[in-house]
Amino acid sequence: MAPASILCAVSEVSSLSPHDSYGPVGRSEWMDVDWSAHQRWVNIEERRVNVIDIGSGPPVVFIHGLACWQSWLENICFFAREHRVIAMDLPGFGASSLPLEPISITGYARILDELCEQLGVERAMVVGNSMGGFIGAELAIRFPSRVERLCLAPAIGLNMEWVRAERKKNISSRIENMLFFTLAWLSIRSDIPVRRPRLRSKLLALIVAHPELLPGALILAVVRGNGKQIAVPAALEAMTRYPIRDRLGEIACPTLIIWGAEDRLVPVQDASEFEWLIPESRKLIYDDTGHMPNLERPERFNADLRVFLDERPPPSAGDEARLTRVTRIR
Repeated sequence: MAPASILCAVSEVSSLSPHDSYGPVGRSEWMDVDWSAHQRWVNIEERRVNVIDIGSGPPVVFIHGLACWQSWLENICFFAREHRVIAMDLPGFGASSLPLEPISITGYARILDELCEQLGVERAMVVGNSMGGFIGAELAIRFPSRVERLCLAPAIGLNMEWVRAERKKNISSRIENMLFFTLAWLSIRSDIPVRRPRLRSKLLALIVAHPELLPGALILAVVRGNGKQIAVPAALEAMTRYPIRDRLGEIACPTLIIWGAEDRLVPVQDASEFEWLIPESRKLIYDDTGHMPNLERPERFNADLRVFLDERPPPSAGDEARLTRVTRIR
């Protein structure tokens, strides 16, 4: 791994700093890592699951959305300095095989629990993006002893109930929703946006606020890691048919909610809903940021998440001044 860059100052996450830049700054560490040295295959429910396992220390598990483990490239190396970092391709995504049973959010949570069991991870800090946030929340609900802390960055789930209701109304609503999610899927799996700048901006604009500012190498790495993405239609259906709103109050671990103010896939209002429904939670809102704050604002995201993961014990009311409930960056 390349030499560690200077760590961000993380004692005050609400102040502006040079680390608020959009996209990676300088050469990213992940470009100098031999990822094959950290890859392993784990058999779960009679299927092979592709796993990246790097670093040592308190475990952090990253869960991707409709993408692949490479969507965490800008975050893995940072946390691997002090943590054991585990990032997988969910079954049916990236290089992992489709699960035997129909895809469900509950099934994915169960697979995550089994993965932790096989890797000897008794308790972990879990970070999920989009569908990965949905799965992380389900993991914290169904297997609470497995999740020490939870970060939703952001999480899809609440608005999917609305999507399902809309899809039942009429043909036009179904077509609009299908087109919306099809374009979102295409924007993260096809190499067309990488090869054609104009299409790259138009399609990736559904996912990130400024696609033209993200390095082509990063986008290409995520695109190439996506594989055939054969699970996407079933995963989308699984999200729309499983309401989680009424169960979020069961999440007992400290929870950090990170959201982009310009998220076009999941409305920023959902961040407040998650914060309201999850008892021990608080949110950070990043201005001028889309659906993937971990890639769009990697230095800020890594710094904020590090503050949260390093908190011992969970913050009391007097600590709220140190980690502001709602943070905006520009």
